[in-house]
Amino acid sequence: MSQTFHDSASSKNIPIENKQQLIDYIASGSRPASEWTIGTEHEKFGFCETSLKPVPYEGERSIRAILLAMKEDGWDAIKEGENIIGLKKDGQSVTLEPGGQLELSGSMRKTLHETCGEVASHLKLAKEVSKKLGISFLGMGFNPNTARADVPIMPKGRYVIMRNYMPKKGNLGLDMMLRTCTIQVNLDYASEADMVKKFRVSLALQPIATALFAASPFTEGKPNGYLSYRSHIWTDTDPDRCGVLPFVFEDGMGFEAYVDHALNVPMYFVYRDGKYIDVAGQSFRDFLKGNLPGYRGHKPTIQDWEDHMTTLFPEVRLKKFLEMRGADGGTGNKICALPALWTGLFYDATSLDAAWDLVKGWTQADHDYLRMNVPRSALSVPFKNGTVLDVARDMIELSKEGLKRRGKINSTGEDERIFLNPLVNIADKGKTIAEEMLEKYYKPVSEGGWGENIDPIFKDYAF
Repeated sequence: MSQTFHDSASSKNIPIENKQQLIDYIASGSRPASEWTIGTEHEKFGFCETSLKPVPYEGERSIRAILLAMKEDGWDAIKEGENIIGLKKDGQSVTLEPGGQLELSGSMRKTLHETCGEVASHLKLAKEVSKKLGISFLGMGFNPNTARADVPIMPKGRYVIMRNYMPKKGNLGLDMMLRTCTIQVNLDYASEADMVKKFRVSLALQPIATALFAASPFTEGKPNGYLSYRSHIWTDTDPDRCGVLPFVFEDGMGFEAYVDHALNVPMYFVYRDGKYIDVAGQSFRDFLKGNLPGYRGHKPTIQDWEDHMTTLFPEVRLKKFLEMRGADGGTGNKICALPALWTGLFYDATSLDAAWDLVKGWTQADHDYLRMNVPRSALSVPFKNGTVLDVARDMIELSKEGLKRRGKINSTGEDERIFLNPLVNIADKGKTIAEEMLEKYYKPVSEGGWGENIDPIFKDYAF
C-alpha cells in the first residue's frame, strides 16, 4: 500500500521498513501544474574588505557576527551545539557551506517575480549587516585567490565526516566543499512521467547552463585553464555520487530507478540527538535491515532518507522536486536568470516538448563529451555541426517563449522574460563572464584592465 507523506515534524520520524516507502516518499512530490512553485538557492563568498581573504567563523569580523546581526531582522537561529550555523524565516533558510560560503535557500514561490524579490531582500539585508563589519560578498563559481589550506572551516558536524571521506574518493572533493559557489533552482513535477521527461531534458541541457553561467577561471590568483573550474571539480569529487546518471535516459527510468541509485550511493552519516554518527562508506540498504556497521540494531526514518538524498551530487538531483545544479555562482541578476531559464522550459508544455525534441537524439557519448569539455571551453565547444553557443541560444529562446506563455506579470506590466536578459546578453556576445574576467585580467592597468592582478575582481564582481 502506498503511503502519503507530509512535511510535519512527526512524519520525519516515520520508521522505514521497506523500499516502497522510499519510492512513495519521492512520488509524493507530484503535484498539479496549478500548484507548481519555484525555489531559488544561491551561495556567495564572504571576504574581508581589507585582506580580500575569506571570513572566519569566530571573531569581531566573522560569519558568526553576520548571522547574529541578520537574526535581529526577525530570523530564528539554527544552532549546532552552542554555535549558530544558520537562520530560518518564512520558509527561507540561510546556511553555511563548509568554507563559510553563505547560502540562501529560498521558500517555494509561485512566480519568478516573487522568488527574485526574495533574493533581493536577502541580499539587501546581508550587505547592510556585512558592510558594518568590513565584509563584502563575491559572486563567482570558485574562490579566486585563496589556497585550500587557508580557507576557514565552519563548525558543522557533517562537514567533519565529509572532509575525512572525500579524499578517499577523488582529488578535488575538498575544493568542492571549501572553494566553490553555485546557483540552483528547485522545480516541481506533475507525475512520474513528467518527472522523467524533465529529468532527461535538464540532465542533457545541464552542460549548456554550465556554459552560460561559467564564472570560475582563476585559482590562487592565476588563470586555471578553465572557464568553469567549479564544474570541472565535480568530475573528480566522488564517482559514486556525481555525474551524468546514464540510467536516467534508459527504459525503466522512474521513481524506483532513482531510489535504487540512491540506495547504491554510500552513506556519510546518521544524525541522532544533535550529533552526527560517522558511517561514511556504509550502505543504506544495510541500514534498512538494521545491520548498519557502527549503528547496528537501528532502522532509518524518513529524515534519515532525506539527509542521505542531500549527499548525492549529480548534475540534476531528485527529491520531492528536481534540483538544477550546473551553474557557477554569480552576482544579483545572474541569480534570477538561472530559475528563469529552467522555469521557462519546465512550466510550459510546448517549450518542454520542444526542449525534449532538441535533446532526445543525443547519445550517452554526447552527454559525456559535453560534461568533460564544457568546463574548459564553455560556449565555444564544438557540438552537432555547430557549437554549444548554438544550443544555448535555442535553449534561451525556448525558455523565453515559455515564460511569455506563462504570462506572469509584475506591478509594472513586465512578464518573467526580464530575468533572462543577462543570458540573452551573454548569448548575443558569445562571451561568458569567465572570458570577460580573463580579458580584464590580461589588459594593462593603463588601458583600464587589471594588469594580471586578481585583486580588482573583488570590486568588479562583488554584490
